[in-house]
Amino acid sequence: MRGLGQYVGDIRLPGMQDVAFIRSPLAHARIRGVDIPEAVRDRVFTAADLDAVRAIRAVSGLPGFKVSEQPPLATGKVRHVGELIAMCVAPTRAEAEDIAASVTLDLEELPAVCDMRAARQPGSTLVHEHWGDNVFLETFIDTGIAAAFDAPIKVTRTISTGRQCMAPIEGRGSVAVLDHRVGQLVLHTASQMPHVIRTGLAECLGLEEGRVRIVSPDVGGGFGYKGILLAEEICLGWLALRRRHAVRWLEDRREHLTANANCREHHYEITVYAERDGKLRGVDCEGSVDSGAYSAYPFTACLEASQLASILPGPYDFPAYRCRTWSVATNKCPVLPYRGVARTGVCFALELALDAVASAAGLSPETVRFRNLVRPEQMPFDNITNKHFDSGDYPQALRRALETIDADAVRARQRKGEPDGRRIGLGLAIYCEQSAHGTSVYAGWGIPMVPGREQASARLTPDGGLELRIGLHSHGQGLETTLAQVAHEILGVPVARIRVVLGDTAMTPYSTGTWGSRAMVMAGGAVATACRELSARAARIGAHLIQARPADARFENGRVLGPSGEVSLATIARTWYRRPQDLPADVDAGGLEATSGYRPVRDSGVFSYAAHAVAVAVDPDLGEVEILDYVVVEDGGVLVNPLIVDGQIYGGLTQGVGTALYEEMLFDAAGQPQASTFADYLLPGAPEAPAARIVHMETASPYTEFGAKGVGEGGAIAPPAAIANAVNDALRPLGAELRHSPITPRRIVEAVLAARTVAAEREAAS
Repeated sequence: MRGLGQYVGDIRLPGMQDVAFIRSPLAHARIRGVDIPEAVRDRVFTAADLDAVRAIRAVSGLPGFKVSEQPPLATGKVRHVGELIAMCVAPTRAEAEDIAASVTLDLEELPAVCDMRAARQPGSTLVHEHWGDNVFLETFIDTGIAAAFDAPIKVTRTISTGRQCMAPIEGRGSVAVLDHRVGQLVLHTASQMPHVIRTGLAECLGLEEGRVRIVSPDVGGGFGYKGILLAEEICLGWLALRRRHAVRWLEDRREHLTANANCREHHYEITVYAERDGKLRGVDCEGSVDSGAYSAYPFTACLEASQLASILPGPYDFPAYRCRTWSVATNKCPVLPYRGVARTGVCFALELALDAVASAAGLSPETVRFRNLVRPEQMPFDNITNKHFDSGDYPQALRRALETIDADAVRARQRKGEPDGRRIGLGLAIYCEQSAHGTSVYAGWGIPMVPGREQASARLTPDGGLELRIGLHSHGQGLETTLAQVAHEILGVPVARIRVVLGDTAMTPYSTGTWGSRAMVMAGGAVATACRELSARAARIGAHLIQARPADARFENGRVLGPSGEVSLATIARTWYRRPQDLPADVDAGGLEATSGYRPVRDSGVFSYAAHAVAVAVDPDLGEVEILDYVVVEDGGVLVNPLIVDGQIYGGLTQGVGTALYEEMLFDAAGQPQASTFADYLLPGAPEAPAARIVHMETASPYTEFGAKGVGEGGAIAPPAAIANAVNDALRPLGAELRHSPITPRRIVEAVLAARTVAAEREAAS
């Protein structure tokens, strides 16, 4: 905000030139030719020029997964609007775009398949012909669903979520340059996972990883989009090696909306079986995810659907379950992980279905939830898909949400009615978020990028300051603050004297990066481990300086204390570095720099969760929805910095409101995206963001350092379900029900008109 950050767009290097890409205007077409004017032939590059560059391959280890190969520049045919066909380089972006405009594409348009359900039908257009169908992967779980078929209540719903864009405030961007002195390709790029991107880039360019350095400066929002290896990054790396000068590409908003970044498109056929008292007997679901044309590196095209089956039961305890999922290829850009990943969709599907069960049973929505939530005395708890819940009190979170929003008062207002004809609704949603995913979890999902131990390096400087080097990266989470807090707690070094180094593969330990709400648990644990090792070394050195036996010395609040004196950490550092003659040779060979790894006691992730409650007013004739009140009761374990946690929840909540009411990337039958600017793609702004009230619960995880759990994604998971349930609660007396997000005014009016038509027909028939 003060102009003091350094983003990719701020980087200026000598001789740097800009790149503009020529992208496919068609969703599906054969490339018959690319006509390049002779005057600019040396500034335009196609796939034929990138002869030694390998395609992007993100391959799941799950059986039956079909592999897609995404060439950095298209070969043979294009499979979605915006796919790269050629790149143009010039001294400025404007000149590069002029060159791009002078190039003529000869494309033979092919039929496009843009509906994931149609894509699975026999005879459908094939995105990858050699597959024989359009399914990346099909999964199936059945724990005995037949036992639930005789339940007295059976509720079936078709529920779906719209396709979205991520819309970070800073788009993707890269600057590539060859460091001639060390023979290293340096890529400055806005990335959540620099080390993983280095691996993918090196593989595609055929380089040793030591010849590639990724530098990720300040990052203006990630949300999953900046955890992906992009074809543009590969092209820029190749171009920098070829031209031997710096080259830059900055994504513009049209590119972001139409070509590179979609997420969230799910479709569910879900049936819930229950007793008349609301107790669940079983859940049966078929879920599809539109994965787009290619498998995105490193998470693969089946990340969402493979998670869907395992996380759909959420925080509920029931005995029977069946789920079949499909990851479907279509002629759209690849679906990437987005804040909350699959959880937003499964929360939307299950929580809407639970409200339908409550309606069928004649019970309140909270009664059904109280009957089925896992109880605190069951913790630790293994649910029906063997998810291991470490700790928590889910019923208490729901109780506090109902109390805080004053559910009785909302329902009294609902019964009284509004003078302006609007209808009041109260909506609930509860989710659980498996955060800080462990090695076993990602290995089980078949993801090629499997997290292990997170490492951190801690180094005292000669004047008593502290440097922390962390392999994951910050893109708005305030990690520079919270990780410094952890180090201060252990070493006593003032936070102002702690420097946190992030985002540079040459300076930081290996890490799979920042994703999955893992940063505070994993990096916080690694920092604590490294700082404890450093304090032990400092104690041994300090013991000599105060002439005490090591066993008699202790480290406390930045000082080493002994029977006859004390010495500060600054003095210890100054002596170690600048007056080694004052120390015996064997005092501590390791010195004052330590790199340590951390992994939680149980390597299956930990579960944070929240109960959301929202009151809305709905105009049934205009379809307008006003959020009157919003309450979040969350449990993120022990909070290192509550203010930062609040910021994460507020930001996620605003994105969740966008998912619920505004954001949708529609495509026509030819695969053309219907939004290319923010005039077409609606984002919530300050007037649309509710002034939510946040209530903290702190149930410590028994498995992590400090008892912390991840909370980075949670705010975005529950709002679509809570708001949809509130709207449906308001419209239930009219017989209208919304089952697709976003809940736009048009969809509300259409649902109300359809319900009124049915009611009129019934009245006429009677």
